[in-house]
Amino acid sequence: MIRLNFDDFDREVALKDMALLAFGINHKTAPIDIREKVAFAPERLQDACKELAAVNDVSEVAILSTCNRTELYCCVNDPNSAEVESWFSNYHHLNADDIAPYIFKYPDRDAVRHLLRVASGLDSLVLGEPQILGQVKSAYRDATSAGTVGTILNRLCQHTFNAAKQVRTDTAIGESAVSVAYAAVSLSKQIFSSFENHTALLIGAGETIELAARHLKENKIGNIIIANRTVERAHALAEEVGGFAISLTDIPDHLPEADIIISSTASPLPILGKGIVERAIKIRKHKPILMVDIAVPRDIEPEVANLADVYLYTVDDLKDIINEGLRTRMEAAEQAEDIIDNQVVAFMGWLRSQGAISIIQDYRSSMNVLREAELEKALKMLKNGQEPEEVLKRLANALVNKISHTPTAKIRQAGFDGNHNMLDIVKELFDLKDTE
Repeated sequence: MIRLNFDDFDREVALKDMALLAFGINHKTAPIDIREKVAFAPERLQDACKELAAVNDVSEVAILSTCNRTELYCCVNDPNSAEVESWFSNYHHLNADDIAPYIFKYPDRDAVRHLLRVASGLDSLVLGEPQILGQVKSAYRDATSAGTVGTILNRLCQHTFNAAKQVRTDTAIGESAVSVAYAAVSLSKQIFSSFENHTALLIGAGETIELAARHLKENKIGNIIIANRTVERAHALAEEVGGFAISLTDIPDHLPEADIIISSTASPLPILGKGIVERAIKIRKHKPILMVDIAVPRDIEPEVANLADVYLYTVDDLKDIINEGLRTRMEAAEQAEDIIDNQVVAFMGWLRSQGAISIIQDYRSSMNVLREAELEKALKMLKNGQEPEEVLKRLANALVNKISHTPTAKIRQAGFDGNHNMLDIVKELFDLKDTE
């Protein structure tokens, strides 16, 4: 049961006319070449939230943009409105008809369920992967900083974080070491039987690269080079895994050393082009290179795959490897779905309760008017010298009579009309017991 704090009603907003909408594309609905076209640059997320929140019929906005998904969570007047879709295509300079086949739209309950499943790792390319919860929290922080999170999205996000935590705590969804980073390292092991005499170049310093670095270290990789736009972040990770750091501009000098390249940055343009890789291959005397591009948009030009002695994989290519690690998580996922079902019911109950706020406000306002009128009469009686005990009795009786007058009249009419449903509601509303 939702317990409402009456003291907060003046700060609440009547939300009964608002609807939730989850809108976007992800790895289930669109291939990588479509996903990279609609990815939001991290530094533009807050501005994008503000722009969308300014669109007609949109009041609250949060944007989740990762390598596998670009999803908008909004409060809208009409979930069937084309306003959000129009803004989305215009923002990315795309023809709406070209991306329409890849877009999903989930209203209200389905939107809640989708976000809870996303944050719990149930909708991820790697079932149960933990990184997505941090990405959802980051999206919430960006939207909060942009000022586009209101009552509904704030409550939804907090509810989502708690649900995801419960899934992690109560199920074994995260026990298997399966992730995009783990899959990338597993792929490397299939090509290089031993890591001791090989060098890995990791481009980026985010969570995925951190995980890949740790997995490589655990598998006794010979050398690790961390390249990042911010060298200080690269140094911090390099120290942790016993590697060394370079800037992105130093990559061409070190590329010939690398047998394994794993890249995951937020760069809007490719980091590695065909020419740079071709020169590295010549210096390496055509020793093979494994390149795993986890980024969206892609960090490595697709044409690199045409070079001899280069094995280039993208996040979509990792699916087969990832599927091998799913078996141990399937039973846990079923348990997690039960948790999600219960959490969806709980949130939708809270959301429905928001429609009653304006009614309760009106009711309390009318009661306050009665109270003030009777209190004013009582104060005048005291000033006129009447006995306090008599004044209090009169005040109590007057309040009871005034407050119960309208409900009593409605109950009497319901009895006259034989409206038993109304009478049952009254019993429940006032917690009345049946009498003999």
